[in-house]
Amino acid sequence: MKIIVISAVAAATLMAGGYAIPESSINATALSAAYIANAHGADAAYYNPAAMVYNEDANLLEVDATYIGLSAIDFSGTTGNYSSKKENFLVPSFHYTSKKLGDNGARVGFSIVAPAGLSKRWDATVPKATAEEFTLQTIEFNPSMAIPLSDTVSMGVGFRVISTSGIVKAKGTVPFNYSQNLTGDSIDYGYNLALNYRPVSNISLAATYRSKIDLNVEGSADLVSPVVNGNHTVSVTVPLPATFNLAAAYSFGSGTTVEAIYERTFWSAYKQLNFEYTNPTADAVFGTIKPKNWKDTNTYRLGLTQKYDKWTAMAGVAYDESPTPESTLGYELPDSDAWIASVGGRYQIDKSWNIGLAGLVDMKESRDVYQAGATGIKGEFSNARAYLVTAGIEYHF
Repeated sequence: MKIIVISAVAAATLMAGGYAIPESSINATALSAAYIANAHGADAAYYNPAAMVYNEDANLLEVDATYIGLSAIDFSGTTGNYSSKKENFLVPSFHYTSKKLGDNGARVGFSIVAPAGLSKRWDATVPKATAEEFTLQTIEFNPSMAIPLSDTVSMGVGFRVISTSGIVKAKGTVPFNYSQNLTGDSIDYGYNLALNYRPVSNISLAATYRSKIDLNVEGSADLVSPVVNGNHTVSVTVPLPATFNLAAAYSFGSGTTVEAIYERTFWSAYKQLNFEYTNPTADAVFGTIKPKNWKDTNTYRLGLTQKYDKWTAMAGVAYDESPTPESTLGYELPDSDAWIASVGGRYQIDKSWNIGLAGLVDMKESRDVYQAGATGIKGEFSNARAYLVTAGIEYHF
């Protein structure tokens, strides 16, 4: 009988379903990521590079820091009642857009963000068997360029470089005593595209696409069991799915802008997880093909921006579907559909400097799970929350 274990790269995919970090700037956090058609300033380089052509003719630089707090997740079921540990992170981000390059108005941009991240730890015996600890770190380097095609249409293109590293620990007693401590990392590549149409000055329509990226992760695992021990090489490939956004923003004469976004994430590419150990005995005991069968998901976002003299106020709401079917949900990410709400603001200190602060709460719905088999999860996950606070400064030069 194989011991079912999950590598750190699995956390990369799981996290992006349940703990993706689309909020990588002040504006994005304040608007619940309803920030594509109305993207402006330095962070347009990441959220909608085609919109960089509408920035003022200056170099724009923004540096942010985001605190992320993950609440304990409670489980109540046939195997007992227990809670995961709370988690806290501080995530920096960087955005830059250039002034016009030549007479055609083209721009270049560059962003460094953490597009995904997860840490989930359990002390109780049952969840420790597969998820004593799951910790994931990702960094994305995203250079981009915008080209105006006409007075009303612009396009953007970007190149994505994602560095992934993670840790997973598991410890159990069935079918025998075992433990696993695995680390893995990878560098993988993709692209992003954007198209922006502004038929009149107060209407903006946009579409963006981020490509699927296969995370080709290699790592090593310290294994302890009666059958195989020691350090062994392991590899696995999983998809980070493509995403597609359609966005529309309308600005009123009072300084008010409303933006609505429909987001589609193509999680159906995640069909299974296949671990391959180079050692045949380690592969026979710890390796497994684990079905996932995730589904494509929809996210709906709505943002409101109100400009004053030196102040800009923002608020947003969103509804985010979970891709995880009941049959494959696990303790490493007991995901569910979520409601998101946020507020924030910016203050213009002078013509060169502005500062901002924003907060967001992601509220997961409680989820009942009843999986077949003696080892299937049977119970309810509840009280899952994520809290974000972003502070930053932007410089025009």
